[in-house]
Amino acid sequence: MADPKGFLSTPRELPKRRPVDVRIKDWNEVYEPQSFEHLQKQAGRCMDCGIPFCHQGCPLGNLIPEWNDLLWRGDKEGAIDRLHATNNFPEFTGRLCPAPCETACVVAINADAVTIKQVELRTIEEAFGSGNVKPLPPDRLSGKTVAVVGSGPAGLAVAQQLTRAGHTVAVFERGEKIGGLLRYGIPEFKMEKHIVDRRLVQMEKEGTRFRPGVNVGVDLTGAQLRSRYDAVVLAVGATQWRELDIPGRNFKGVYQAMEYLPWGNQEALGEIAQGSINVEGKDVIILGGGDTGADCLGTAIRQGAKSVTQLEIMPRPTDERPTSAPWPTYPMIFRVSSAHEELDNRIFSISTEEFLGDAEGNLRALKLVETQFVDGKFSPVPGTEREIPAQFAFLAMGFTGPEKNELLTQLEVELDDRGIIKRDANFQTTAEGIFVAGDAGRGQSLIVWAIAEGRSAAAAVDSYLTDEKSQLHAPIAPTDRSLVL
Repeated sequence: MADPKGFLSTPRELPKRRPVDVRIKDWNEVYEPQSFEHLQKQAGRCMDCGIPFCHQGCPLGNLIPEWNDLLWRGDKEGAIDRLHATNNFPEFTGRLCPAPCETACVVAINADAVTIKQVELRTIEEAFGSGNVKPLPPDRLSGKTVAVVGSGPAGLAVAQQLTRAGHTVAVFERGEKIGGLLRYGIPEFKMEKHIVDRRLVQMEKEGTRFRPGVNVGVDLTGAQLRSRYDAVVLAVGATQWRELDIPGRNFKGVYQAMEYLPWGNQEALGEIAQGSINVEGKDVIILGGGDTGADCLGTAIRQGAKSVTQLEIMPRPTDERPTSAPWPTYPMIFRVSSAHEELDNRIFSISTEEFLGDAEGNLRALKLVETQFVDGKFSPVPGTEREIPAQFAFLAMGFTGPEKNELLTQLEVELDDRGIIKRDANFQTTAEGIFVAGDAGRGQSLIVWAIAEGRSAAAAVDSYLTDEKSQLHAPIAPTDRSLVL
């Protein structure tokens, strides 16, 4: 193990975030640098448990005690080798994963968990800084070709694994640049886009081919895709957003979160002077209390919104782990993101009954009512109706599955009763040679699950193409919900 007394003598400590009044004036990431010596002490808090429950908490099965110990000993190269053994993109998960490993940490039974996520992030950043992240091209090519549709974390994980196995892989992305929601959905203040670009450089040197700006199903038909490639992997995500069908939905100023966030990212990167949806000087309401809602919040603050209010139909979670979610499960507790540090104006147990507009068809306010959870459903509380002014409202209420577009019809894949793509235990859809990975076949989930599924789907595709057991990461049965958060 690392420091035998580390978990007793060293308190949990994360790097400091930049002052709020400074960071809201730019789009850069919010954390200040942390010295390597300080990080080593945090890694030394790992107990190297006989049964490391952090493995259970991590869908990737990250070898957390091993790279904690290596980093504590100063073996940066050994640490990144162990981290990359299970995780293709720790620089993504180290910034964006909600860290279910930490809620499963044994130290967290009666103390503060090891800072696993931060150790992971710093391990990969040290590796990039010292040149220890090198391309790993295959020794030989198999002669087999694979098309990956979608370039989010699942698609990139599939592509990297299959490329390294010797297959020729092309990644198709309908956006102008590769990265999917990593590029177009995640705000710059949570992950700067050069972080994505440097990993794409490695993948290109390994042999992965990127095809941005291609809308598969329109620019390239499903039949053409099947005729050109030996296997196809659908990693299109669950981008069908949940709608709110109430009076006034069509007023100008009411948008889905994913209609808003891409403009904010392009503005942050200087690609455009100002997005088509800009909330400077306006009253903003965000419907939804999850990560996407927090992303909208941070973006609106940086654009100079006059006020921002975030609404959540659920009651306020407790500050401590509830008895219904005992260790090591992932608890629903009250959390404060970096955006909430900048402005926390959340209202819980509230529902929107109507969008109210002016004579020109512009949004002017929302009609709200308090809610209570009775007999398994939310009911309005009589006499609590009120209006709240808003010129913009963003719907951040989650996603229901992949978009129902021409590609799914052309490939003749079937959907299940949840609206996601059907697949078997080997990640193959109902169409021969067509596979699915990530949210498109799982439903909306975490980035760590997307990468885990990408690795597992790659192993299944490799076995399909070679007619033998794959040497890649063993597949996770997609019907196994034992690790679902």
